[in-house]
Amino acid sequence: MDLSGVCRHTPVTAAEAEREAAVLAPVLHRNGDPHLLFTKRADHLGEHPGQMSFPGGGREPQDETLRETALREANEEIGLAATETGIAGTLDDITTVTDYAVRPFVAEIPDRTYIPDEREVAEVVVLAVSDLTDRSNYESERRDHPEHGDIRIHFFSVDGYTVWGATGRMLAQFLELTTDWRVPPEVDRVVDPDADLPV
Repeated sequence: MDLSGVCRHTPVTAAEAEREAAVLAPVLHRNGDPHLLFTKRADHLGEHPGQMSFPGGGREPQDETLRETALREANEEIGLAATETGIAGTLDDITTVTDYAVRPFVAEIPDRTYIPDEREVAEVVVLAVSDLTDRSNYESERRDHPEHGDIRIHFFSVDGYTVWGATGRMLAQFLELTTDWRVPPEVDRVVDPDADLPV
């Protein structure tokens, strides 16, 4: 894995959205191998309960920049201090079905124990990049969303966890920028708009 692709990337920013948010895609090295840190959202949350995500959340009035939003939220959710964080670059903004424009910041962080804030985070999960790029752990589907039209959904399933949705879209771009992995040209299946999705 090489973060220089993220450093060189000129991100596409979303048009003005009703709500802004930012996340941190944290990279750490464990036993010499690159890993990504995710949070599993608490089941009682109103939006996306139980889903895998990167630390982050909505922009608050005191946040001068979205970078500050990402760092503040990562500190609140997993106890990551801004001084421990080395921002490498930014991925493209993601517009979610909940009408957020989300800006993902890629950052290198130390490999240590992170304590989840139980009000928002059920679990901190660290997954190896080598497993995320294993083609046998990836599949995708296409469905006709009632509001957003034809969309492709990425699923990365590792160690019993499935990363999908907006975080799956961010992860796919991150892997394309930093590894030899590429999104396959064809989807694995086409499903009805009301087909079940994972938690």
